Amino acid sequence: MKNEHLRSLPSVDKLLNVKDIQILEGSFGRPLVTEAVRNVLKIERENLLQCNSAQGSTYNELAIKIEEWLQTETSLTLQPVINATGVILHTNLGRAPLSKEAQEAILTISKDYNTLEYDLDLGQRGPRGADVDNLICRTTGAEAALVVNNNAAAVVLILKALAERRGVVISRGQLVEIGGGFRIPDVIKQSEVNLVEVGTTNRTHPHDYHQAIREQHNNVALIMRAHHSNYNIVGFATEPNLQELVSIGLEHNVPVLDDLGSGTLLDTSTFGLTHEPTVQDSLNAGASLVCFSADKLLGGPQAGIIIGNKHLVNTLRNHPLARAIRADKLCIAALSATLLHYIKDEATEKIPVWQMIAMDIGTIKTRAQRVVNQVGGTLLSGLSTIGGGSLPGETLPTILVGLRVESSEQLAQDMRNNKIIVRIQDNQVMLDLRTVLPHHDDKLISILNDLLSVCV
Repeated sequence: MKNEHLRSLPSVDKLLNVKDIQILEGSFGRPLVTEAVRNVLKIERENLLQCNSAQGSTYNELAIKIEEWLQTETSLTLQPVINATGVILHTNLGRAPLSKEAQEAILTISKDYNTLEYDLDLGQRGPRGADVDNLICRTTGAEAALVVNNNAAAVVLILKALAERRGVVISRGQLVEIGGGFRIPDVIKQSEVNLVEVGTTNRTHPHDYHQAIREQHNNVALIMRAHHSNYNIVGFATEPNLQELVSIGLEHNVPVLDDLGSGTLLDTSTFGLTHEPTVQDSLNAGASLVCFSADKLLGGPQAGIIIGNKHLVNTLRNHPLARAIRADKLCIAALSATLLHYIKDEATEKIPVWQMIAMDIGTIKTRAQRVVNQVGGTLLSGLSTIGGGSLPGETLPTILVGLRVESSEQLAQDMRNNKIIVRIQDNQVMLDLRTVLPHHDDKLISILNDLLSVCV
């Protein structure tokens, strides 16, 4: 019986000549379809050998299995989703969505050749990223700017170019670990510099820096301040502010690096949040170099931005490592478009992150009520968070849509299957419309209607 079933399996060539399989070749190409046929037949053969009573699949069933294999093999894990979690800068969901203008800039530059390193006036090679560097300087007031592929790369470049085999002084309270296991001490050590820790976890004083620099016998290259990022130290805690660090640096002729992490160009206190030190604040305090991310509160693509002293920035620009971590044409295009929003004073109207932060609770309630009217649920008071290592502990009041069903976990899973990410709280599925882009409201409602009708 087993041998009979095995003999009934069609050959690879025979399956490839089946009309339904040939149709698949138009979408997936013959090589991949051939691989699919071979894999499906292999599985069929193994199943038949393991079970005497197993029946071989029909041609139609084999065609379905082959198509499923092809769909699985060609599906991408990087897919667009609707973020209904209320976390604005959700690291796992790609942080900041781009403005329409930034998206268009990427499309415009990607579909044609471009002037990435070409000077149209001179008809010869030109500097990469000169426009975006100028836009950064105009927006922040910096002497010079350099864009690399993320802020971790910015920190590594600064340490390698300016402090290799020398000391970098940093408070123990700033030796943080942020998302993905990124640890400041590890980065410093991997950059082949001497980590000079001062103070304690909760208290560091100016004299700690003075003493450490003297003990290093003038072998200190940088004083570094790292943003606490995703936590606060409260209670019996103190550390010098940036101006004090700058004064210490001037006294010992040591540059000061301010790693802001997120970095904002707008005053967050305007939106009912705690004041997050702005990039401009760091420059005005006298920091020699400031580095920060472009895809967090700036609201642009993933990039690391370094600004500050022209001589130091040029040293970084000419370092061999700078080429390995430079930004590409698509990043430069999107970042330039994002910076123009700030120059035109339209950031809160055009950049999604700032649209979400600035969104009034009345607007959120209106959108949430529409969801409830069409799919059910209740309106609940709640809190949105900034996320992305920005403004730790800070929240914004919001209105949630609460969906109480037999299994919240199952509904959340079903919604993930439809590329909608939610949170579960108090045994309810919670939707925060603050982080749902408005043009997704109709899609969200349609999917919920389909899922909840099955639940009922």
